Amino acid sequence: MMEDPTHDLHSEFMGKKHEELPPSPPQTEENDSESSEEVDIPLPPPTSMPMEILDVDKKTPDAHVPRDPRLIRLTGVHPFNVEAPLSALFNEGFLTSPELFYVRNHGAVPEVKDEEIPDWEFSVEGLVERPLTLTLRQLVAEYEQITCPVTLVCAGNRRKEQNQVKKSKGFSWGPAGVSTALFTGVAMSELIKKARPRKKAKYVCMEGADELPKGFYGTSVKLNWVMDPNKGMMLSYKMNGEMLRPDHGKPLRAAIPGQIGGRSVKWLKKLIVTAAPSDNWYHINDNRVLPTMVSPEKSVTEPKWWMDERFAIYDLSTNSAVAYPAHEEQVCLVGGPDVYRAKGYAYGGGGRRSKRVELSLDKGRTWRLADIDYPEDRYRDAEQMLYGGRLDMSWRESCFCWCQWALGFPVTELADAKDIVVRAMDESMNVQPRDMYWNVLGMMNNPWYRVTISKEGEYLRFEHPTQPAMMPGGWMERVKKAGGNLTNGQWGEKRAGEEEKLAVEGAKEVPMTKPDLKHEITIDELRKHDNDTDPWFVINDEVYSGTAFLKDHPGGAQSIISAAGLDTTDEFMAIHSETAKAMMPTYHLGTLDSAAKIALSEPQSETASNEPRPTFLKPRSWTKAVLFSKKKISADTLIFTFTLEHEAQTLGLPVGQHLMIRLRDPIDREAIIRPYTPISEMHSQGRLDVLIKLYLSGDMQGKMSKAMHALPIGHGVDFKGPIGKFTYLGNGLCSINGTEKRVKRFVMICGGSGITPIFQVFRAVMRDKSDPTTCTVLNGNRLVEDILCKEDLDALLLGNEDRGEVIHTLTKAPESWTGLRGRINGELVKRHCVRSAQTLVLVCGPEALEKSIHGALKEQGWGDEQILFF
Repeated sequence: MMEDPTHDLHSEFMGKKHEELPPSPPQTEENDSESSEEVDIPLPPPTSMPMEILDVDKKTPDAHVPRDPRLIRLTGVHPFNVEAPLSALFNEGFLTSPELFYVRNHGAVPEVKDEEIPDWEFSVEGLVERPLTLTLRQLVAEYEQITCPVTLVCAGNRRKEQNQVKKSKGFSWGPAGVSTALFTGVAMSELIKKARPRKKAKYVCMEGADELPKGFYGTSVKLNWVMDPNKGMMLSYKMNGEMLRPDHGKPLRAAIPGQIGGRSVKWLKKLIVTAAPSDNWYHINDNRVLPTMVSPEKSVTEPKWWMDERFAIYDLSTNSAVAYPAHEEQVCLVGGPDVYRAKGYAYGGGGRRSKRVELSLDKGRTWRLADIDYPEDRYRDAEQMLYGGRLDMSWRESCFCWCQWALGFPVTELADAKDIVVRAMDESMNVQPRDMYWNVLGMMNNPWYRVTISKEGEYLRFEHPTQPAMMPGGWMERVKKAGGNLTNGQWGEKRAGEEEKLAVEGAKEVPMTKPDLKHEITIDELRKHDNDTDPWFVINDEVYSGTAFLKDHPGGAQSIISAAGLDTTDEFMAIHSETAKAMMPTYHLGTLDSAAKIALSEPQSETASNEPRPTFLKPRSWTKAVLFSKKKISADTLIFTFTLEHEAQTLGLPVGQHLMIRLRDPIDREAIIRPYTPISEMHSQGRLDVLIKLYLSGDMQGKMSKAMHALPIGHGVDFKGPIGKFTYLGNGLCSINGTEKRVKRFVMICGGSGITPIFQVFRAVMRDKSDPTTCTVLNGNRLVEDILCKEDLDALLLGNEDRGEVIHTLTKAPESWTGLRGRINGELVKRHCVRSAQTLVLVCGPEALEKSIHGALKEQGWGDEQILFF
């Protein structure tokens, strides 16, 4: 135990956090004696804490977190998942500044004020004899403090390369999902030892304070690893001598050397000693390498794959990458250097040192050894205090950190080569494989890192495999676009005498462009078509015209008009079928030029106004409401209530229209977008009620409902609208794709949650006593308890029996049921749908219901203009 190591914890945390770090370690009695020798140890690079909230973060739950604008965002604006530009990361040296340290956040960053840090509480519980609850103040005052350099690496590092071969469920990391820092804190084993694990204890589960759609983030490691001093697992509250910043776990996190970053839980609240691995959703469904034959579809329909602990990832795999030559770097052949020095990084896993880094200029036929620098070893020779903790490295053989390598090549040899490849080997002789092991999450990608060389006149140009996120560039993208097979063992290049075959994934993709169209479109051209008469929109940087489809679009003309002049990739790819994709070449106009791609990716500023918006929905941009409550109305149906931006705000949704809800998949961050019709009153102020039927099995149908079900109270959700081709204007007057139509009678056919848009129109008619329109509702369900909105429907019928009727039919009715039995079929429709020119049939339900009803109505002589599918 140490005597008051930080004097006053609050002062320590609040003191020097905005200043540059000192040029040398702080001196203490222990390292200031005459006998001590000053050891040249690597110190952190100069740091400049960001003070401004970036504009892109101001409308997100992270509006309290200042960030460095150089970081590359991998999952859009929110949540914050970023890596530094590779050159900037490598140039900082062995240690990484907090502002360029990579970030993997699953959701919003918990807000912890500086004055709350000393009283931050966490617990040690589970299979222990002495459960503990500690504050951070106690952790610092009552336990020995240590400092260690640790490299953290995201298991998705280099995933963009896997996504080029075949799309995984993960987002596209480049090669900079790796960073190193000096972490100060307490050995995790000291806390577990004090809590005294019971006999059956085998794991330590960790849980953070970041509340997510699937609960709090959590995972586990083996207890015997925690108790092994050589593993170096610790709880840390400092990073490079300063308080943890919000994105890095402020005020307390786990730091697990040698294992994937997903095990180093941030914003730590609990250590739970258990007999089995964590049952946390994120432990089971993330950070796994499933067998390569498990497709994304199989991973959804066969959940057993996720439950197999053999596929969980712990130790990092041996990996390396080239930092220099950088992507698109050029070297002059005339008047340039005679020798070019290639540089990069390598790391191992599980405490194993990278003992060998080799480079080849002939595709691996011959190899050359690189020089390796191990800055970590210089800490082993320094026995001193560093940033309030004892430098705990002198006795360790474990290797916790990356290393830097370099090797000089004569430029004349580079000029004769087609590429540079690099591979690393650790002290267990684990060597990077030549070929990729594709897996459904895109984890642990570590094949040889290849940089191509092209001779262009009097200079050489270098090209890395990919660029992170959606950034274009890289030889893999170029090869794939040219039809090359990236899995042919030759990096997509054609072997002599071999007939080129398209990659398997490429053959499955539905082409959405005209193959011979090479027309480039500027941002000015695109914005000229930001209108409702000739709307153009963008999907994956390709420009399409929606003009010819305005009348026929199933979602109504407004769906296309709202996208005019915008990038609608997320919405289109999340909603449309392969059939819809196959139609797109007909409407293809060309490709955005480079300037237009940049302009379209920049967030559009809105005119500032202090006046609150009277209506919530916007047709051309997403707006955020906050989940206020969930009300269970049946075993599988809930009403989700959201609060709008202010109490007087109305939704702004016409009767008969619907809105879009957008969430992000917790794993791959891809957008989940679905249409819904609220059941709240259209004139309600300050709130929005959405009825959602849950599909919690493993099928794809329930992707959105499962995400909504797991959504925590207080979480923000994105909405956009209105959308739809039908609007009820009142007194029998409708608007269908902008054309007004007078009706005297509605026949409304629905099933399950398809009642919600039907209910909206039925309520508008029944509430208006002066409306002469009559309505018949045919509502099909399985069980009595499946009938949604039944009480509301019954209430609306009171006093309106002459204008409305609601007929329920059940396929699994109890003996006491006095209503109709069986499915809605042609005979039932014929009995209640008397055809007339001024009757409009509204249909909403499962696809099978809609198809059968459509067929029955057509057989009975109804025209398509008399049938409307919501």
